[in-house]
Amino acid sequence: MEYLDFELPIKELEDQLEKCVVIGKESEVDVTNTCKQINKKLEETKRNIYKNLTAWQRVQLSRHPNRPYTLDHIHALCGDTFLELHGDRGFKDDKAMIGGLGKISGQSFMIIGQQKGYNTKTRQYRNFGMANPEGYRKALRLMKMAEKFGIPVVTLVDTPGAYPGLEAEERGQGEAIARNIFEMVRLKVPVITVIVGEGASGGALGIGVGDRVYMLENTWYSVISPESCSSILWKSWEYKEQAADALKLTSSDMKKQKLIDDIIPEPLGGAHFDRESTFTTVEQYIMKGFNELKDLSTEDLLAQRYEKYLAMGHFKD
Repeated sequence: MEYLDFELPIKELEDQLEKCVVIGKESEVDVTNTCKQINKKLEETKRNIYKNLTAWQRVQLSRHPNRPYTLDHIHALCGDTFLELHGDRGFKDDKAMIGGLGKISGQSFMIIGQQKGYNTKTRQYRNFGMANPEGYRKALRLMKMAEKFGIPVVTLVDTPGAYPGLEAEERGQGEAIARNIFEMVRLKVPVITVIVGEGASGGALGIGVGDRVYMLENTWYSVISPESCSSILWKSWEYKEQAADALKLTSSDMKKQKLIDDIIPEPLGGAHFDRESTFTTVEQYIMKGFNELKDLSTEDLLAQRYEKYLAMGHFKD
């Protein structure tokens, strides 16, 4: 298990507990009470740390290397029913954007999401979860296919942003994202979006227009990352913590501003501490959203979606 900077007190106590258990096994000394005391202190420390997380600490948790990625969620939700589909039928298959058909709780969905890598080789293969224009065009192709056959869409967002390279701009990165937003607003099937990690910039919005938008508790959703915001405003990454607070990018901030529909709770310590529990909760929220939408007529579905997004940004002084 890897630990973040603010989790080091937990690591120290877990190391103490492990040593205490080893001493008890290797000697005749009764260490039961000592182990209980350490374990009690460990639980208290965990609660104190995770109930008072700053915005920047939640950003760090959303990037935790042990956190489940999109394919982990898909395989847990769909089992062996998932059939991945490839290519945008125009340029190539973008490995940072995956999609295909699968069944969740017996219901067929078109599932689309950004996928990151687990090590240096797979991170390069997946382009660090940053999709090119062909990735967004593949996503749109699959969404239009789902619409044709009346299959609801689930999108899983986890990206530090769309790929900003010269070749991506040459192939129309901005147009591809804008086209996806335009088409998703008028897609004639239910769309359920879950932010499972990072939700950065237009890279997230390119598959993030949903009738129901949920965020896992320790994720973030913003027009820009804290580091990029800091580098623009202060010409340095040193102010990323201040930027994270100012951007109001946490799940609770998003819920308060009515930009998402609900927050999916995570196990104490984050999704990576209890993956199975996280997968079960995500499945419950997806099916909850689908059950709320499945009986709506196409006209009502589109009208509600229009109203949802037109209402964003309206405030009263």
